[in-house]
Amino acid sequence: MQAKGKAQATALGTVLRLFVAAGAAGVLAAAIALPAVGGAGITVKSVKEELNIGPEELDEPPLPEKTTLLDAGGKQIAQFYFQNRESVPLDKIAPIMRKAIVAIEDFRFYEHGALDLEGTSRALVKNLTTGGVTQGGSSITQQYVKQVIFNRAETDADKAAALAPTFSRKLNEIRYAMAIEKKYTKDEILNRYLNIAYFGAGSYGIEAASKRFFGKHASELDLVQAATLAGAVQNPNNTDPNLGKAYRDRLVLRRNTVLDRMAELKIITQAEATKAKSKKLGFKDKPIPGGCEESEFPYFCLYVQNEILHDKQFGKTEKARREFLNRGGLTIKTTLNRDMQKAAEKAIKKYVHTSDKPVASEALIEPGTGAIRAMAASRKFGTNPKKNEMSFNVVADALHGGGTGFQAGSTFKMFTLVTALKEGMKIDDGFSVGGTFQANGYSDFKNCKGENVGDPSAVQHNSEGGNGGFESLKTGTWGSVNTFFMTLERKVGLCDVVKTAKDFGIKRADGQKLREFQTFTLGFNEMDPVTVASAYATLGARGKSCAPMAITEIVDRFGKATAFKPDCKQAVEPEIADATSYILKGVFTNGTMRGVGGIGRDAAGKTGTGDQSRTVWFAGYTPDLAGAVSLGDPRGPVRYPLSGQVMGGRAYGSVFGATIPGPIWKDTMLGALKGVSASSFTSPDMSRFGGCTSQCAPRRPERDDHGGDRGDRGNGRDRGNGGDRGNGRGGLGRWDNGGDDPIILGN
Repeated sequence: MQAKGKAQATALGTVLRLFVAAGAAGVLAAAIALPAVGGAGITVKSVKEELNIGPEELDEPPLPEKTTLLDAGGKQIAQFYFQNRESVPLDKIAPIMRKAIVAIEDFRFYEHGALDLEGTSRALVKNLTTGGVTQGGSSITQQYVKQVIFNRAETDADKAAALAPTFSRKLNEIRYAMAIEKKYTKDEILNRYLNIAYFGAGSYGIEAASKRFFGKHASELDLVQAATLAGAVQNPNNTDPNLGKAYRDRLVLRRNTVLDRMAELKIITQAEATKAKSKKLGFKDKPIPGGCEESEFPYFCLYVQNEILHDKQFGKTEKARREFLNRGGLTIKTTLNRDMQKAAEKAIKKYVHTSDKPVASEALIEPGTGAIRAMAASRKFGTNPKKNEMSFNVVADALHGGGTGFQAGSTFKMFTLVTALKEGMKIDDGFSVGGTFQANGYSDFKNCKGENVGDPSAVQHNSEGGNGGFESLKTGTWGSVNTFFMTLERKVGLCDVVKTAKDFGIKRADGQKLREFQTFTLGFNEMDPVTVASAYATLGARGKSCAPMAITEIVDRFGKATAFKPDCKQAVEPEIADATSYILKGVFTNGTMRGVGGIGRDAAGKTGTGDQSRTVWFAGYTPDLAGAVSLGDPRGPVRYPLSGQVMGGRAYGSVFGATIPGPIWKDTMLGALKGVSASSFTSPDMSRFGGCTSQCAPRRPERDDHGGDRGDRGNGRDRGNGGDRGNGRGGLGRWDNGGDDPIILGN
C-alpha cells in the first residue's frame, strides 16, 4: 500500500512539474487533492479533461454581522447577532496581526496562486498513503473558501459537508479558490479571511475577537496578542480560553508556536520571541451581551425587536426578518430618551419594588410624533422566577412581546367626553343622574354592527353608593362619576365612542378586537401603557394622533440609511382637543388628582380604576410629553386584586388611580421634563364650548367646599365596572366631593 501511494505521489509530482512548467500551477495542482491518480502516460491534457479543473465562481453571501441599537442620543442600548462579528477594513487591523496570521497559516501567501504548491505536495504523500485527506496544506485562499461555504450552509448536513475530509470537497474548494484569486487582490483575500474566521469564545472575525479577548480594537493589537489570535484560528474549539484553564494552556502553547515561526521567518528577532513567550495569556474575557435580556433597557429593546420581526417591510417572512435583525449588521437609531427613561425608572422604584408581586409599568410618548421616549417597569425582565423576573413586555401589547394587559378603567371616559364635545355638547352641559345606572332596554346601546348590547339586568354603581345629582361634562369628568358617563355614552352612542377610541389609536393589548358593550366607557377592555399613553398624547398634540414610534433610522452594513417618519393623522379637530384638555386639566385642581397636585406647568389627565380596584391607572399629558402608568398583578388581577397587597414596603387597604399611578406619573414628569421649556395648552374657544345649551344645571346651584359651580356632587365616588374613587383627603381632613381614588394625606 505504501509503495502504491509513493508511486502515485511520484506520478502526480510529475504532473505538478508539468503544470508549473506550463505556467498554470494554480489550476493544475488541483490534482494533488484527488485519490489514486497514476500510471503510465499521464499528461497535462488528460488530467485537465478528466478532472474538469478550472475556476468556478463562488457565491459569497454577506457575512452575518451584529446589529446595534442606539438611543436617541447615539449611545448603544442593545445588540443582536447570529454571530458576534464586526467586519473591518485591512487598514483597521494591526500590521503585526497580518504578519502573524500569514506566518503561521500560509507564509508564502503573497507568492503563490490559489494553491501553495510546496505545502500541498508535502501533504500529498501523507494523504495518499493514508487513503484520505489527513493533512491540510490549504492556502489562506482555500481556508477563506471553506469558511464561506460553511457560513452559507443552512442545515447541519450542509455544514458537515463543508468540513468533510473528502477529495470531492477539496477539489471544489480548489476550483473556487482559483476564481477568488482572480477576483480579489491578496490584501483583499487576507482581509476577508480575517473577518470571516472564528477565533473562539464566541468571536467571529478579528475585530470581535480583539474586543472579546483583549478589550481593544484589532488596530491596537500588540505582538503577543496578535500571535495569540493567529494561533487560535487553527482549532478554536480546542483553545477557547473561555472554557477553562486547560484550554487557555493550549492556547498559550499555540501562541508560542506562532512566535517561534515568526522568529524563524525573521519577522521578529529570537529575543523578541523569547520575551513575548514569557508573557501571560492576558485574556480579558470581555462580555459580549446580546439580546434584550442583556440590555440596560429591556422593555424598550423588546419593543424594537418585535417591531422588526412583525413588520413585512423588513422581510416577507419571519425568518427573513429575523435574519435581517440578527445578521444584517444594522445600526438602528431609536427614540429612547435616556434621561426620561431614568426618570420613569426612579419614580416607579419609589412606589413599587422589584420584589413586589404587583407590577407598575409606564410608557412616555411625545405628542405630535408618537416617539416612545421611555418604557419602564418595576420588575426586571428575565426568566428567573426566584428573582421575581418577568419574561414578557408588560409595558407593551402582545404584538411587541407583551401580555394581555390590564383593564384601563376610567381612563376610557376620555373618549366619551371627546365624543360628546364632537357632537355639539358644551363644557357645562349635563344631566341629573342617580347613584346607580340601569339600561332601559337592550336597544339602549348598540355596537358598531348595529347589534343591541344593552343589558337591563346589569347595575352600575357610584363608589360608596353616591346618591346622584346634576353633573356636567366638566364636573362629571372631575369626579369620574360612573352613572354620569354611562348616561352620557347612551346619549352620544356607544359606537361613536368606540370610533373615537379607535381614531385615537386604541386597540386591545392581546390583539383581539375591541369589545363593544355598554360598559365600554368604564374601561373593561385590557390595555397596555404604550397604547394608552399614545391615545392621550393625541390631546397633547391638539388632536393629531401618531402611531407609537420606536425607530427613527436604520443604517445597513454598507452605510445606506433609511429614515422613518412619524405616522400621524388628525383624529379630532384641534378645537375639540383644546376643550377636552381644559376639562381634564381640572382633574389636578378640582378632581381626583387634587390630593396629588400638578407639576408646575400645564398638564391634564385622568385616573382609572378597574373593577374592584383590581387594576389602577393614571394617564396624563402636557403639550411636550404624555405618559400612562398601570398597576396590576400579572398573576391575575381577578384572583389577586391590589387591595391588601404590599407595594413599596407598605401595605395598602385600598388602591386607586391616584394612590400609586398618579404619584408615579407626577414624579416621572418632574424628572423627565426638567430643563424642557414649558409649553401651554391652547385655550378653548368658549364661544363654541363655553356654558351650556338646553342641558344646563338646575337654577339652584350648590357651592362645594371649594366654592365651585358643581351643584349636587354627593354621588361622586364610583364603583362597578371601572369607576374610580375620590381625590383624597383635602385640607378639611375628610372625603371631598366624590369621584376617583382616595389618597391618604401626605402621600
